[in-house]
Amino acid sequence: MTLAESLPAGRDEAAPIDAGAYVQVADDGGLRLHLLVEGAHCGGCVRRIEQGLAALPGVEEARLNLTTRRLSVGWHGERRLAGRVTAKIAELGYRAVPYEPSRLTADDTRHERELLRCLAVAGFAAANVMLLSVSVWSGAGEESGAVTRDLLHWFSALIALPAIAYAGRPFFRSALAALRARTTNMDVPISLGVLLAAGMSLHETIVSGPHAYFDSAITLLFFLLVGRYLDRRARGRARSAAERLLALGAQAVTVLRADGSQVLLPPEQVEPGATVLVAAGERIAVDGSVASGTSEIDSQLITGETLLQPAAPGTRVFAGTTNVAAPLRLTVAATGEKTLLAEIVRLMECAEQRKARYVGLADRLSRIYAPVVHLAALAAFLGWTLVGGLAWQPALLIAVAVLIVTCPCALGLAVPAVQVMASGRLLRRGILLKSATALERLAQVDTVVFDKTGTLTVGRPELRGEGIPEEALAAAAALAANSRHPLARALLRAATGARPAEGVIEVPGCGLEQVTDAGPVRLGSRRWLGLPEDSAAGPELWLQRPGRAPQRFVFEDRLRDDAAAVVAELARRGLAVELLSGDRAPTVEAVAGSLGIAEARAGQTPADKVARLEALAAEGRRVLMVGDGLNDAPALAAAAVSLSPSSAIDISQTAADAVFQGARLAPVLEALEVARRSERLVRQNFALAILYNLFAVPLAVAGFVTPLIAAAAMSASSLTVIGNALRLGLRRRPAAGSATAP
Repeated sequence: MTLAESLPAGRDEAAPIDAGAYVQVADDGGLRLHLLVEGAHCGGCVRRIEQGLAALPGVEEARLNLTTRRLSVGWHGERRLAGRVTAKIAELGYRAVPYEPSRLTADDTRHERELLRCLAVAGFAAANVMLLSVSVWSGAGEESGAVTRDLLHWFSALIALPAIAYAGRPFFRSALAALRARTTNMDVPISLGVLLAAGMSLHETIVSGPHAYFDSAITLLFFLLVGRYLDRRARGRARSAAERLLALGAQAVTVLRADGSQVLLPPEQVEPGATVLVAAGERIAVDGSVASGTSEIDSQLITGETLLQPAAPGTRVFAGTTNVAAPLRLTVAATGEKTLLAEIVRLMECAEQRKARYVGLADRLSRIYAPVVHLAALAAFLGWTLVGGLAWQPALLIAVAVLIVTCPCALGLAVPAVQVMASGRLLRRGILLKSATALERLAQVDTVVFDKTGTLTVGRPELRGEGIPEEALAAAAALAANSRHPLARALLRAATGARPAEGVIEVPGCGLEQVTDAGPVRLGSRRWLGLPEDSAAGPELWLQRPGRAPQRFVFEDRLRDDAAAVVAELARRGLAVELLSGDRAPTVEAVAGSLGIAEARAGQTPADKVARLEALAAEGRRVLMVGDGLNDAPALAAAAVSLSPSSAIDISQTAADAVFQGARLAPVLEALEVARRSERLVRQNFALAILYNLFAVPLAVAGFVTPLIAAAAMSASSLTVIGNALRLGLRRRPAAGSATAP
């Protein structure tokens, strides 16, 4: 049952949810719960929720993605643990609701509207209180005495205090939730600063003091709200890739019933096996296969491939793609969270939220920041009153300025903003990160090692059919039907109606074998079958059957269109390039020569490839392995970082750190470029955050920064860090000879 189906009609959104109804069974037999956490808005929230849930007995994994606010909790055991999960979230001061893509957009829209209303109230109040303050500053109370001054202060209080109570709710709610959970977040010092300024001003007004600071308190709140609103808008732009993907599969589906009638249903309510109608120009919202009709599919938003793909009966199609040319009838294979689109989003979120080196550093710094902030403010107050001889009112204002100016917002945003922008940009180019640390490792690469078949070549070889006996082709195809190797797929395409043979095992790097009563039947490489080598080039397979002469199958596999340009650009950038292939020497040498690769090794088994990569690592080389995600798993795992070309259905199976789709090799350059730019931007963001504190904190402690200036500076620092990260989304002119425009 899906989340949407589990929701009872008329359910009160404010009521606690029955979390057990939303538990899903994972592929490994474990249980997984996906929830949307409301109120999480910073790295501290993520850390608090993840650590709180990880402490629950039985919970094996708890990951909260700040980009989409999806909380994923995994465990083995009973479903009732879900109730303890939601109870723990509530105890920590947050609210969990069923995760649905539409809820994310609705939640963002609601919070943005609330921030705008608070901003409007704070701005209106700040303008009017400032007018009254100007009257006091200009000497309105000098002639008529303290009575007029006190009256103006009371009018200021009448405007400012209700405005602070209303406009400060986004900060106060978050701070109160943190304190109830016996912890702190960045909203605690902000709330404390605003309330101290307002409370001190009210005290001064009650005792007829000469100074009140309602103008500072409400204007301080106004600037903080401006920063919070712009921060939310900037984050929204950064997570647009994930939101766009989530929205692709959210539209209604036209289901054809048995009686010929049509009905519109949400994708989650469509059962596998149902027949759906997709009109020309309509977005496909389910995974399935074409039952009838011929058309073309635009899969650019999923695979990054700009060319339209032909669709005919039997063609696999995926949610998020667009039917361009003519109506199609599809047989549904998967919907909702089981689609390829949902898998891509989960992998993308997983890559964004895993703790990379810089994320861990930012987390550790932010963790010690809260106590340091409060101690610094207290030290400033005590220092100015006890040592500096200052009255408690101006000393308190200095402490408030310290509280505001030292808020670690910029530091908390330094890494996540870049990480989200990088994953979003790569996704738009058909590159899916499966590990957050992949970006850091890609940035350090100095050597690129390519596999040949399916990597430098398009991976779709075609069989040369001249002179091949039909019975030999049928026998080879029956074995090939048990493998996903490109040459096996080509054999299967050439032999129509072939059925998979039983009892076939695949020997990695060698071929396929079936044990029969007459002896083993093998389909594989010349060397594995013990046949003599010759100088003939071209991919090949041999069929060896007991009592019969071996049969050779020759294939043609053309290079990717931009393979030569990409290899040349890698060399121009100073990277060493090697070719490791299990193919025969004549074929490998021909490919290496046409691409200008000096170091090429043929006849490499998976173990040979791993040994070569380990040797390069021993030399201090940081190697990027680019290879077939299904056939080169050991080599991909042995490299410092790995990248794999993959068909859509292979995304969740490949062992690579990142997967790229499409017919071009240019994503290799794009991934390296984005990784290096991300590394620079993260370092710049850390530098900006540290420089801001090095300058702002001493000035605040010295009394040169008012709470008003502190609020503006703190908001500006956060926006500067986000703005710097957004530069990653800008297109740059390609370097001379580049095969792509990163």
